[in-house]
Amino acid sequence: MIIGNKNFDIEHETYIMGILNVTPDSFSDGGKFDTLDAALFHAEEMIRDGAAIIDIGGESTRPGYTRISDQEEIERVCPVIEAVKSRLDTVISVDTYKSGVAAAACKSGADLVNDIWGFKADPEIARVTAEAGVACCLMHNKAEAVYGNFMEDMKKELQESIAIARAAGVADDKIIIDPGVGFGKTYENNLEAIAQVQQLKELGFPVLLATSRKSVVGLTLDLPSDQRVEGTLVTTVYGVQKGCAFIRVHDIKENARAIKMTQALMRF
Repeated sequence: MIIGNKNFDIEHETYIMGILNVTPDSFSDGGKFDTLDAALFHAEEMIRDGAAIIDIGGESTRPGYTRISDQEEIERVCPVIEAVKSRLDTVISVDTYKSGVAAAACKSGADLVNDIWGFKADPEIARVTAEAGVACCLMHNKAEAVYGNFMEDMKKELQESIAIARAAGVADDKIIIDPGVGFGKTYENNLEAIAQVQQLKELGFPVLLATSRKSVVGLTLDLPSDQRVEGTLVTTVYGVQKGCAFIRVHDIKENARAIKMTQALMRF
């Protein structure tokens, strides 16, 4: 799979997408990297520690988040995308569900659109992604955690997102899917989404697992967001074993080491 100028061996490797929130209010690192210098420094640090993709987000999507205008989001993410792109040789993802932001981000150099609503919130974002020729990550999400058969419903709803992408002209080799841990799911749904993540591979696309410091870890271990690294590492190891091609995390160094150790053991 080619994203930006990089070739990703999605059959044999697991790559890290590093989280760079340029927001004042994200659940775990809000306000830490919302200046250009801080964002650049952190991006460089994440690449050095093993991140293959930098995922830049300008609007917090934590529970109860406040939606901001397209213009405000563009003003937050585009200067960072341009600065990272001009100084660092890396693949850049933009974390947005808004077509206007996606269009501006792609013009600024983003290589991937990471949409928490799987192209279902904004009818134009699939077309914008296709026209830009960039990759996309389609996350499962819904307004209410109501399911008949959870895993079957999730697969069906992800197939709807895939159909939207294809209809707009996004090529199959540009699509990644994400079970959306922490979004539109109960605690038990989140555990099942992780435990059964290999089922998503039946849809025929590389899978991204994003559990970093999330509530499913916090509730299981009864720990605040700044003490969830070990719990996250367990889900990363599990994701590697189940064939996930991408892991989206905050703590790059620790997760990169966990992936490397897991892959070494899996070779035997």
